[in-house]
Amino acid sequence: MRPSGRNLSEMRAVSIETGVTKHAEGSCMIRMGDTHVLCTATIEDRVPPFIKGSGLGWVTAEYGMLPRSTTSRMRREADMGKQGGRTVEIQRLIGRSLRAGVDRVALGERQITVDCDVIQADGGTRCASITGGWVALRLAVDKLMKTGQVTTDPLIEPVAAVSCGIYAGQPVLDLDYPEDSEAGVDGNFIMLASHRLIEVQMSAEGATYSRDQMNQLLDLAEKGVGELVAAQRTAVDA
Repeated sequence: MRPSGRNLSEMRAVSIETGVTKHAEGSCMIRMGDTHVLCTATIEDRVPPFIKGSGLGWVTAEYGMLPRSTTSRMRREADMGKQGGRTVEIQRLIGRSLRAGVDRVALGERQITVDCDVIQADGGTRCASITGGWVALRLAVDKLMKTGQVTTDPLIEPVAAVSCGIYAGQPVLDLDYPEDSEAGVDGNFIMLASHRLIEVQMSAEGATYSRDQMNQLLDLAEKGVGELVAAQRTAVDA
């Protein structure tokens, strides 16, 4: 029995509310159970120096957790003078995951920055950030297309992410914090809507795993991503 009472292949309740900030070109609040992340997308008519003049666009991301997004208060990273290694790793993951679903030629020489701020954490914050980040990106690109700044849709297909793991010896979908902290195996699966893989992060947290178990987790991840993509499409079409 999972701590939440969910079935092994059952996602947490997912909701995506769009247009939650006034100024960002695209924004949403994604809620996956008790994990809540605010995602905003900002369009800028510039690109990093290493692609300037190439005609290619760029999508990047920043990630952060509010001090009381967890059970005890964390210090703001700005107070410490630098970002932690975990933060840097996650925001790089978000950026390269979102870029995998973008035709950078069609985007043109401009940059879209997706900011993901964790309001409340209960496991799976990076997965929620990627899934919600795509929605914010989609809304921002829609504005570019509506104004005629972009004529060909640069978003190839939705990008979503979900966690899976081995908890109490059983493969489970969409780990919350009690499961994540006790899982023998923990994995994050990032995919296109077509289920083509972008990245898989899997590690044994005290117990090794077999090829068959990995395949079981991949099957669960495909199911979860399918549900998340449906939620994304509902959100952007609303």
